[in-house]
Amino acid sequence: MSGRVRRKQVAAAMEAAKVAAPPETCALCARPLGRRIERHHVLPRSEGGRETVPLHPICHRAIHASASNAELARLHPTLEALLEREDIRRFVAWIADKPPDFHAPTRKPR
Repeated sequence: MSGRVRRKQVAAAMEAAKVAAPPETCALCARPLGRRIERHHVLPRSEGGRETVPLHPICHRAIHASASNAELARLHPTLEALLEREDIRRFVAWIADKPPDFHAPTRKPR
């Protein structure tokens, strides 16, 4: 097979893979992910966690502003337990209509 034909086949396969892959969503707010993606350890690494989930940077910062690693370890194994916290629920409701690459300063809740 000639090089040109092979390159066209590879390019077509790569394009098909892009179209076929569903867009990733944030594990916390369920909005589509933007250009920047951070990985969050569901169980903190300090507690032996290895599994990660994709998050928006602002969602990742909101999690760590809301809960310490010890609290996150108690809430393991899912983010659903984290979503039961009032401050996280308010954050998710606030961020719901923002674009994927939205960023704002994150403050610790009072």
